[in-house]
Amino acid sequence: MSSQTSVNPALVEWTGHQGLPRFDAVKDGDFASAFDAALAAHEAEIDAIAGNSEKPTFTNTVTALEIAGDELSRVSALFWNKAGAHTNETIQGLEREIAPKMSRHYSKIGTNAALFSRLDALWEGRDGLGLTLEETRVLERHWKGFVKAGAKLPKAEQERLSAINEKLAGLGAQFGQNVLADEKSWALLLSDEADLAGLPDFLRDAMAAAARERGEEGKYAVTLSRSIIEPFLTSSARRDLREQAFNAWVARGANGGKSDNREIIRETLALRAEKAKLLGYGNFAELKLDNTMAKTPEAVNDLLMTVWKKAAARAAEEEQDIAALIAEEGRNHEVMPWDWRHYAEKIRTRKFDFSETELKPYLQLEKIIAACFDVAGRLFGIKAVEQKGVPAYHPDVRVFEIRDRSDKLVALFLGDYFARSSKRSGAWMSSFQSQHKLPLKNGDVGELPIIYNVCNFAKPAEGKPALLSLDDARTLFHEFGHALHGMLSNVTYPSVSGTGVSRDFVELPSQLYEHWLTVPAILREYAVHYETGAPIPQALLDKVLAARTFNAGFNTVEFTSSALVDMAFHTRGAVEDPMAVQGDVLSEIGMPKSIVMRHATPHFQHVFAGDGYSAGYYSYMWSEVLDADAFAAFEETGDAFNADMAAKLKGNIYSVGGSIDPGETYKAFRGKLPSPEAMLKKKGLAV
Repeated sequence: MSSQTSVNPALVEWTGHQGLPRFDAVKDGDFASAFDAALAAHEAEIDAIAGNSEKPTFTNTVTALEIAGDELSRVSALFWNKAGAHTNETIQGLEREIAPKMSRHYSKIGTNAALFSRLDALWEGRDGLGLTLEETRVLERHWKGFVKAGAKLPKAEQERLSAINEKLAGLGAQFGQNVLADEKSWALLLSDEADLAGLPDFLRDAMAAAARERGEEGKYAVTLSRSIIEPFLTSSARRDLREQAFNAWVARGANGGKSDNREIIRETLALRAEKAKLLGYGNFAELKLDNTMAKTPEAVNDLLMTVWKKAAARAAEEEQDIAALIAEEGRNHEVMPWDWRHYAEKIRTRKFDFSETELKPYLQLEKIIAACFDVAGRLFGIKAVEQKGVPAYHPDVRVFEIRDRSDKLVALFLGDYFARSSKRSGAWMSSFQSQHKLPLKNGDVGELPIIYNVCNFAKPAEGKPALLSLDDARTLFHEFGHALHGMLSNVTYPSVSGTGVSRDFVELPSQLYEHWLTVPAILREYAVHYETGAPIPQALLDKVLAARTFNAGFNTVEFTSSALVDMAFHTRGAVEDPMAVQGDVLSEIGMPKSIVMRHATPHFQHVFAGDGYSAGYYSYMWSEVLDADAFAAFEETGDAFNADMAAKLKGNIYSVGGSIDPGETYKAFRGKLPSPEAMLKKKGLAV
């Protein structure tokens, strides 16, 4: 990559198993010099493309841009993986430096007048270039990217936009680090048996392991990891402890001191509003929605409010049921947020005669992983072969080869399933390398996708299996659906590979994949008791399936309120007090006192730890409209694994990435665009 001997070649020359990085050969101290060298190398490549004396062609300009920056992509992939999944103070310090430095780098590219001139000439003459549909989409993506980077702005405004982007990058990095700091610093340590009242064995084991990690052997730690906090709020009989834990959970990012995110939010919203105005948009939401299926904030809010009204009405009925149970127990308190999960679980147990505790022994992590792979095999003809002993970025991470029916290697997959204090919360899919078919400088043609999933399941005690909740199992299927989107990609150009699609389409492959978890044939085979090996009893299976829409009002109110607040922030522009805006929006829509947003603003990482889902949190629901309709296509055939539908699904959704307009590719699969009715029916909210 560079003549600088200080750069560790393992960062950019991936010589591990089947082209994996040599994770074991990379040290935290290697990244700073590697970034400097990779940024310089990419800048030189860009200058060469921009300064090419030949007339611009698709090959010498767009294709050249597509393969430029390979070293930077590799260093970045390794670094951002580490920053999210296994961070430390060294990495966090570097993250605060690298985020604005990368923003500066890409702002400089985006305002390179000579380079934009070449792209603009190609864009204006695109009809005469004989481009394929994919090539046209790639050209459009580059051209629009430059326009949104300020390529058409006067110099002074370009400089201001660059400064805004750099500042936003630093704010986003700090926001995420602050949330992680609050999550790491808080734990409720319990030791008395009375404090553990109601807690099932699997949760006690997870809490004991969390306490051990904190050096508190013999105690039990309630942490702010969802895999512990949610089951604690569900099962704990101690209302006072539930309240204490819940308040800590919802206060992340708003505790005062160095980790408080409220000023970061105010500054972020002001800068985003200014950025949108510079680029000629009425607000930041219009900017973000410009290249999506939804197109406008009005379309988003129309969908959200349609669903909100139905969800709020259902939640009111659910709250009445909870209040009645509280009264039945002889208590006289109102329904508060730290009560909901606890009493909802009691009602579900009574109504459907089963509880999460009863179901959990049948949901072993190992078996659910196997179920994920089996569904992929039945639908798409691929298999996963685990590679024991291959080093990854953490000892818990597992490596799999993904092979097709002819045993050809089509992808590498890494699974990182357990919570740890060095990992940010939540679950996500990302890639070390995306699929494409272009010739590279080293003589290779194309690259194999290297995809990874990160989850935060509670790690079991030594020798015990990891048991999942139904929500955990859905999360695993969801993230593997994203992984399949990356692994089944079959395009030529990397910028439209895999998940390189519009934000409100990217959740379709993941949310759709969740449906196969509860296909009876899958549950019967893989939901087996961890001690006896007995399959889930048919009676329990029937109850699980019957209860799928239970608590739908609560779940949908949690989500939709968060999405509405996100849209309000990014349509109202700069605001002096974001928390007041959050309060106003929730008041306007009639948010129940007994439910809180799924992600309160100070820890809303989708929206403020970077801008990936800013003005875009709605996209989970937009995609849910699509996924409910898409799975209905299989149901209409009477076969959840119908081969013809599976082939259409792979050919039109999972393999085409962003090479085709999402509306067109969905119609190619389904024959029409969907309405929200299938989604409302799936949620149990249809009249």
